[in-house]
Amino acid sequence: MDSAMSPATLATTEYGPSGGTEVLAVHGITSNGRAFATIAALLPGHRILAPDLRGRGRSGELPGPFGLRRHAEDLAGLLDDAGGSPRIVVGHSMGAFVAVVLAGARPDLVERLVLVDGGLPLELPPGKTPDDIAEFLGPAAERLAMRFADEAAYLGFWRAHPALGPELPAGFAEYARYDLVGEPPGLRASASAEAMLTDGAELYGPDWYLDALASLRMPVTVLRAPRGLTDGAPLYPPGALESFRGTVPQMRVVEVPDVNHYTIVFTRAGADAVAAAITGEGAS
Repeated sequence: MDSAMSPATLATTEYGPSGGTEVLAVHGITSNGRAFATIAALLPGHRILAPDLRGRGRSGELPGPFGLRRHAEDLAGLLDDAGGSPRIVVGHSMGAFVAVVLAGARPDLVERLVLVDGGLPLELPPGKTPDDIAEFLGPAAERLAMRFADEAAYLGFWRAHPALGPELPAGFAEYARYDLVGEPPGLRASASAEAMLTDGAELYGPDWYLDALASLRMPVTVLRAPRGLTDGAPLYPPGALESFRGTVPQMRVVEVPDVNHYTIVFTRAGADAVAAAITGEGAS
């Protein structure tokens, strides 16, 4: 595993050997490319590019404007610089939405899509607007305004998170340490609150996003977690994904048992399911 700054300006973690099956991995709304370490360990024959999106991780200082289309442009530049060949694109959470926009705009770069608990427009709760995304995200959003005395304090935050603690998944501590920026005692999470709010407001199906979704012609696998951001109600209730069957008729839905929105990528049980989708195992 190594990290570099790509010509497309995104800091990128690279997993696996040169010449392996090529994968682009796109992280969630307040996350970074190190979120795919557990999955990458299960795919030693794959060459995985896992960039930090603009406004997150080591790309945290890149300026706006943000938004799903800006991220897709950044990723297209990264892939063009990497040779421009089509590859498997896997996205988790908001990263799945970015993957859809990339595939709609540049289908030449996408062999097939693996959307992990994301990518299909979310349903707004009654009385809420897309601008209420921070409330929806809960602790993940709240931490962006917090400051931490040291690494132990930041890990303590995650141990108290209802979807992850008190025993953090193997490898999660390294991911969390990578996420920290600044100096003690004012360490903070790397994600930009502006980026989170801008990107989050686009997850509810604006017309241009629905057009991108309807334009997809490559195979699409969607993995659904039965529990959500705080280990409670899922992002997609049972059966909700079927309402998009008319828009994406080639969509294959995989139900991943006993995981939540985080553990679907950070634990072995979730990572096994994602890795199987990437390799095409079990696809009809």
